[in-house]
Amino acid sequence: MTADAGRDGVATADAGRTTRTGRVAGKVALITGAARGQGRSHAVRLAREGADIIGVDVCSDVAGIAYPLASPDDLEETARLAEEAGARAVMAQVDVRDRDALAHAVSRGVDRLGRLDIAVANAGVCTIQRWDEVDPAVWDTVIGINLTGAWNTCVASIPHLLAAGKGSIILISSAAGLKGQPFLAPYVASKHGIVGVMRTLANELASHSIRVNSVHPTGVDTPMLVGLGGLTERIEASPDVGPLFLNSLPVDVMEPEDVSDAVLYLASDESRYVTGLTMTVDAGATAR
Repeated sequence: MTADAGRDGVATADAGRTTRTGRVAGKVALITGAARGQGRSHAVRLAREGADIIGVDVCSDVAGIAYPLASPDDLEETARLAEEAGARAVMAQVDVRDRDALAHAVSRGVDRLGRLDIAVANAGVCTIQRWDEVDPAVWDTVIGINLTGAWNTCVASIPHLLAAGKGSIILISSAAGLKGQPFLAPYVASKHGIVGVMRTLANELASHSIRVNSVHPTGVDTPMLVGLGGLTERIEASPDVGPLFLNSLPVDVMEPEDVSDAVLYLASDESRYVTGLTMTVDAGATAR
């Protein structure tokens, strides 16, 4: 892979331009939190199905988040994998809370790739505390990244989707965006908020043929889930809440690719009349 960082801090990986095939062939997709976990999975899956990729990630640790976040090398690896799949890839290190920087990165990506058709607001963090352990800094950090960051992603993307004449916005929420799960108050609040953003924009943008949907996974085997820790001990100390975390199907956690299947469907023209949907990929967690 060849990747060069320009003065604006945006790295590109240019694949040879050949005719692409696939369910999103010829489209350009933005993915936030693209350096690893679900974000990388979404980027690679869409690339394999014919899309070019704009990927952003903060690529640094964030105060108040107990586990390490992705690195610049992780983001470069996502670019390499996307290019290996035949895509052009434009990557930028951006904090989704920084609305202006995010908008600039998206515009730079569109300048290089020519358009934007799909926006996947995936960046997110999580913390574990009882309600009385949630200090204002933690609350602001989780809400800022998960909810304000998703909003900023929409705001940065919509002008380009309007220019394309249609598009798909996919907001990655959680089973915790549809049910109350204890010890996760900022996370649950942010993921519920995403549903409100989704439903509002689905109505506002429908006349422009821009579809807006949310995806709600159960636990996914990612560095975030592995790095959290502490939840099992909380549940064991409060066994009455344990069932709130159980899936109906006989699986504890899913793979990122399971969520990417849903993202691909919502990104493709197969879902051309699907908007305003809270799409559960949760092994039945919200059916309980």
